[in-house]
Amino acid sequence: MRARRSQSPAPKGHGPHTLGIDIGGSGIKAAVLDGAGRMLTKRVRVQTPHPCPPKLLLKLVSELVVPLPAFQRISIGFPGVIRGGRVLTAPNLGTPPWRNFPLESEITRLLGKPARLLNDAEVQGLGIIRGRGIEVVLTLGTGVGSAVFTEGRPAPHLELAHHPLSRSKTYDEYLGNDARLAHGQKKWNRRVRKAIAAVHALLNYDTLYLGGGNAAHVDLALPKEVRIASNDTGITGGIRLWDDRVWEAIPEVKPAPRRGIGMTTQ
Repeated sequence: MRARRSQSPAPKGHGPHTLGIDIGGSGIKAAVLDGAGRMLTKRVRVQTPHPCPPKLLLKLVSELVVPLPAFQRISIGFPGVIRGGRVLTAPNLGTPPWRNFPLESEITRLLGKPARLLNDAEVQGLGIIRGRGIEVVLTLGTGVGSAVFTEGRPAPHLELAHHPLSRSKTYDEYLGNDARLAHGQKKWNRRVRKAIAAVHALLNYDTLYLGGGNAAHVDLALPKEVRIASNDTGITGGIRLWDDRVWEAIPEVKPAPRRGIGMTTQ
């Protein structure tokens, strides 16, 4: 059954208009973007329940978009490994019911518009990066997301969150929101500093961006190549999923061709 359609007229601003959905471990956010990726509305948000199996998430999305203006296509960022429009892992939502779930096609069926799906850190990165050198994104939220870009193109997905960082603790365990709440801001910020150094040693990046909701809690002197990014880019970066050049470096996750929907060329 399809979601109810919004009765709001299409907003001013050149199109096509894109519904950007940012699925996170603590919140599901959405807004409608114009053809340049600017938000035409304030974002709407609902809390992510735990666990959050596919049927429940689809219900929440259908309710979330009701007050939003009309759109012609959909971009989705999801906190897990994505292949060909399907979810392989969803560690902060509960992986077993999500394994191999065709979220891209299910969102298309639900909302009646073509959709494209990618890992949420990669979507956020597409809204941040400048396209020069090696750029890395770490999203600090319920867990830790990661994305790597070379000259503006995403590399095959790196699931850094589940690799050990300190004393056998993974990035998720060491830097996730539970660790921040358990150990306090001061100690958590020391951990952020350690992670910055570890990622630099691993990837020798030119620029590192810290995004996600907990980036607002980073309170330390950052190296000149490290920057804090707006959390809204988890939505606005979705416009880039409709630029076919983005997919050239990661053909294993390339979506099926879509007809009748304009591609961005930015």
